[in-house]
Amino acid sequence: MKDNENIEKLRGIRDSAYHETKRHTDIMFAFNIYPCTIPKDFTFVPLHWQDSMEIIYVKRGRGRVQVDFMTYEAEEGDIFLILPGHLHGLRSVVRESMEYENIIFDMSFLGSDSVDLCSQRYLQPMIRGKVQIPAHIGKEDVLYSKIAACLDASDHLCAVRSRGYELAVKGQMLLLVSALFQEAPDREEYNIDDRNVQKLKVVISRIEKDYNKKLTVDDMAAECGYSASHFMRWFRKVTGTAFLGYLIEYRLGKAAQALRNGDDTVLEIAEQTGFDNLSNFNRLFKKRFEMTPSQFRKNNG
Repeated sequence: MKDNENIEKLRGIRDSAYHETKRHTDIMFAFNIYPCTIPKDFTFVPLHWQDSMEIIYVKRGRGRVQVDFMTYEAEEGDIFLILPGHLHGLRSVVRESMEYENIIFDMSFLGSDSVDLCSQRYLQPMIRGKVQIPAHIGKEDVLYSKIAACLDASDHLCAVRSRGYELAVKGQMLLLVSALFQEAPDREEYNIDDRNVQKLKVVISRIEKDYNKKLTVDDMAAECGYSASHFMRWFRKVTGTAFLGYLIEYRLGKAAQALRNGDDTVLEIAEQTGFDNLSNFNRLFKKRFEMTPSQFRKNNG
């Protein structure tokens, strides 16, 4: 019975805000580049997933990037590849900022909907997770020069936008995928447990829905069909942090967003983001951002 309940929860995940359904691309040209800075634009990006391909290309500074169950210390030049449906998120480092490009495109942009050899042999297996694509490519990696060249060329093409640039951008992304397949092993060698991914999606979907309410370890363990002790061990293993620590980080991020963009009092924001004790909220906020909520509002207003 519990397994059936969990299956129903998994089926409902696609309605969660953590499953990002916002269209980032034009239906006629399903490719876009967003310049971003963390924490200037937002304090952190919580774990989420989407149906598009996403590439994070770090331009300056340092931060943290998580893809599925791995967290990376990101620095200038690093490239992160996130296939459709895979979890990913970003966090800032205290006293550091990170400028990066978010490159997002639909796989249909490359022809995944076509009935041809390229789609069936390469693009569809990527979408279905049948190949292992490296999540992180650093400057020391053998693929780095090829992947970076494709991204730099696409960046320039989108900046200049000369006639026919759309064709050239598509060509660069196809070259990028071709380079990946030269190194990608078959899915049998891939060690990510899909069941863990799906269970984690259930948990983070619940956090998104009810972060401002009382959430206990017992509640979240029940979502996964685990005991409380097993859930705590499992969550730390797959995310690298304790559940309560992740929940507090998420709530503080929501509070920082409200301080930056709204006019509610600090007390109101604390209550709206799940903190029932103002002094505790102030203490946690200052520990995370090295300033009080009022100072944060003044500096980021």
